[in-house]
Amino acid sequence: MAAAAALGGGGLSVLGGSLWGLLVAEAQLARRTIGNAEGDPPPASGWYGHGRPGPALKIALLGDSSAAGYGVEDVEETPGATIASGVAEAADRRVYLHSAAKVGAQTKDLQGQIDQVLPTEPHVAVIFIGANDVTHSVTIKTSVRLLGQAVRRLRDAGVEVVVGTCPDLGTIEPLAPPLKQVARVWSRRLAAAQATCVLEHGGRTVALASILASEFSRLSDLLFGPDRFHPSAAGYHRMASVVLPTVLAALDLAPAEDVPLEYARGEAMLPIDIAVLEAARHPGASVEPVEEERQPSGGRSRFVLLRRRRRQPETDVEAPNEAEGEERDGDGEPDGDLSVSEAPAS
Repeated sequence: MAAAAALGGGGLSVLGGSLWGLLVAEAQLARRTIGNAEGDPPPASGWYGHGRPGPALKIALLGDSSAAGYGVEDVEETPGATIASGVAEAADRRVYLHSAAKVGAQTKDLQGQIDQVLPTEPHVAVIFIGANDVTHSVTIKTSVRLLGQAVRRLRDAGVEVVVGTCPDLGTIEPLAPPLKQVARVWSRRLAAAQATCVLEHGGRTVALASILASEFSRLSDLLFGPDRFHPSAAGYHRMASVVLPTVLAALDLAPAEDVPLEYARGEAMLPIDIAVLEAARHPGASVEPVEEERQPSGGRSRFVLLRRRRRQPETDVEAPNEAEGEERDGDGEPDGDLSVSEAPAS
């Protein structure tokens, strides 16, 4: 983070030796307080929507610990389970989730994760990425270039893409000022650049920075985990619930009342640079592409949709089955008498 501050501020000569030393000391203290991530989150890959009809919808989950759900004990507490269960409920269909998310992943790791999920031919890919790029001082230019390559590859394969942009690292309690301010500025700049890049390649974005800055700051004891860096089970559920309406829209499953723009809620078709800034101001706002034929003629800027989609009603979050159609016995465990397949049906 201190290295990122130097890059963002123009170099050590701008920061000054004393401020540089303070940032380094604060970064080292925060690292000791947070500790290193140990262990793997519960695997969320599998079949959801038990007993629902087909054909199945397929979701790929990519990214870092915020996608994997680091720190939770039960698979039902992971973001993947929340999203897959919500889609199954809204669509009344079975859902197959393939999670390739990895704790510690950076944007450079997305290509390897895409290699894992593309053979399942997902309908939509949900990506949470960016925080580790900031903490490892990856330049915004490099991070966005790599994200653009990943989104373009998915879109070329016919996969819808929803990206939860970089969270606001200024909400992390172990960070002290001025490192906290550096983290906030750096992560928000990255989030804005991510949103612009994803939209230009035909994907959709959800602004997570505003969620963290408001709800996570106000309810920090509830929404942050023991290390005060990763979310708690409630925090992951809140983040996934914010992204779910945009995932449904990408699958053409948005409720009928949410399809038209609601200007009273601040929704509008705006130039991309204005829409990205507006989304950052409204918790959970999404920005979505506009078809070429709907673009205003003669405009210099590309127009996109600013949406403030309603959160879905709470639904029971399921644990995944390993095989399609597999039933669970009374204690919630898969029935051992049924066969298990390793991949979803086409």
